[in-house]
Amino acid sequence: MAQLFHPRSNALSRASIFGAVLLLGGLGWVASEVERSPYVTAVGVPRQQPVQFSHEHHVRGLGIDCRYCHTSVQDSSFAGIPPTKICMSCHSQIWTNAALLEPVRESWRTGRPIEWTRVNNLPDFVYFNHDIHVAKGVGCSTCHGRVDQMRLTSAAATLQMEWCLNCHREPQRYLRPRSEIFNMEWTPPADQLDRGAELAGLYHVANPQLMQNCSVCHR
Repeated sequence: MAQLFHPRSNALSRASIFGAVLLLGGLGWVASEVERSPYVTAVGVPRQQPVQFSHEHHVRGLGIDCRYCHTSVQDSSFAGIPPTKICMSCHSQIWTNAALLEPVRESWRTGRPIEWTRVNNLPDFVYFNHDIHVAKGVGCSTCHGRVDQMRLTSAAATLQMEWCLNCHREPQRYLRPRSEIFNMEWTPPADQLDRGAELAGLYHVANPQLMQNCSVCHR
């Protein structure tokens, strides 16, 4: 029986198979990069708000502590969105006629909360407890970045599982003394790994193997 295919067909078939594998691998890499990109994570992308609040002005300029506005940051799983009365504790006295702050004054008059847009928002299937991280020595800027330098607030981290696990695997790289939790200018010392390991013991941080268990964040 005459040969139906030219001998070179074998080479073409092999090239097609290898090409398909490389193409699929390339598409997987592209998908992975897109998943980590600001287009998906919104890292570094300022969110539009009813009032374009400047952390740079309030924190760096006026020296207002995080805890003044985010009142439950140390004792609740949720850091807390500042209620209108906190804004008005100052703005009933200053900038009382500023057009920029009309949504704040309207909220105060009507009793309707300002509908702020969440900047750092986790999916419903992820459990996150804010106060436990503060208690264990994780500083504000570790997750939220230098908000004291943000004129308009944006996310500083992806908050994806890979990012969370980086800390859960090696907590000693990120822990700081509790006295420095709210210090935006704190930087890790040269011996951070040794100091972080000491703090992990002092603050009773769980074993990294345990902290990588699925049930820690998915309950």
